[in-house]
Amino acid sequence: MKRSKSKLTNSVHVGSAGDPVYGGLVNPIYPSSAYDYGTEVLYPRYFNTPNQTAVVQKLASLENAEDGLLFSSGMAAIMTTLFALLKQGDHILFQKDLYGGTHHAALHELKRYGIDHTMEDVADLKKFERAIRPNTRVIYIETPSNPLLKITDIAAVARIAQSKKIITVIDNTFASPVNQNPLDLGMDVVTHSGTKYIGGHSDLSCGVAVASKKLIKEIRNTAMHFGGNLNASSAYLIERSLKTIVLRVQQQNKNTLTLARFLQSEPGIKSVYYPGLKDHPGHAIAKKQMPGGFGGMLSFEVKNDPEKFLKKLTLIRKAISLGGVESTIAQPVKTSHAKLTAQERKAAGISDKLLRLSVGIEEVKDLIDDICHAL
Repeated sequence: MKRSKSKLTNSVHVGSAGDPVYGGLVNPIYPSSAYDYGTEVLYPRYFNTPNQTAVVQKLASLENAEDGLLFSSGMAAIMTTLFALLKQGDHILFQKDLYGGTHHAALHELKRYGIDHTMEDVADLKKFERAIRPNTRVIYIETPSNPLLKITDIAAVARIAQSKKIITVIDNTFASPVNQNPLDLGMDVVTHSGTKYIGGHSDLSCGVAVASKKLIKEIRNTAMHFGGNLNASSAYLIERSLKTIVLRVQQQNKNTLTLARFLQSEPGIKSVYYPGLKDHPGHAIAKKQMPGGFGGMLSFEVKNDPEKFLKKLTLIRKAISLGGVESTIAQPVKTSHAKLTAQERKAAGISDKLLRLSVGIEEVKDLIDDICHAL
């Protein structure tokens, strides 16, 4: 099916041709690891088997991309992309506010391969641009950021990179392809931890990279060597999950904005971080670059003991990961940013009382009642 202008329609139909033998409406699972090589050579590690391709087609339609790759995890997508685009002697510029896993990988893996990196505050674009070196080959950003929901001006970063012929990579996990499409704003490669909103049901692990056909060809060559591909059964479930991503994310957007406004009014809450709030420092930019909505993630700091608050919650579950249909909550100091030192967390503004809430699709009044009880 050709892409329509509607993400809602594309999420259902693109890549889902159905069963060519019996006429079923859903794609079959193709578990083969051995295929006839008479025409195209299909192989799971080549990222080109039918179930893998179906997911990529659907995601490419949602991100307005030419091509993509489906990985076994978000970190597989991110690190494979970086190693495909960088070589010994190169330099990569990261924004300072990164997912803890990416931050840790940058500190401990890139240097081992002779790749230099700098982490700079992207809020000051002039300072960020000054951090570019003659050997800078990639700029990497993440917006909204994890866990403080800071907003980076995607188009402004893209303009800086384009003027210097630097490739840009963005982690679009928190926004999802429903709310934000960075390729339209000038980014070169978009990555996702598909374990979150793409899978959407807290039962799958996957990652995604989408870009132009030319860049995906480069990344695919490295990916084939690293072997971070996904099996057919999981790919089938991801394709199925993507059929409802627009509906899920729209409900999560609505619930999260309501919860953020509620938390702002609560005396037991010290601060709330959500780009949908008008007093959020990145609200104006977010409104412009996130036309689909402000996302299903928010963070807040409690005034009292966060452990006691978490223990009193009965509906919202304490859990790592995010983006599922059920609401979950986590302490970044013990989960996503546990690998950072206390000094690094302090520098990033991540306190012990900070809680990250992934809002699900439940009735929002029930979520508010649960938080009220815990407070």
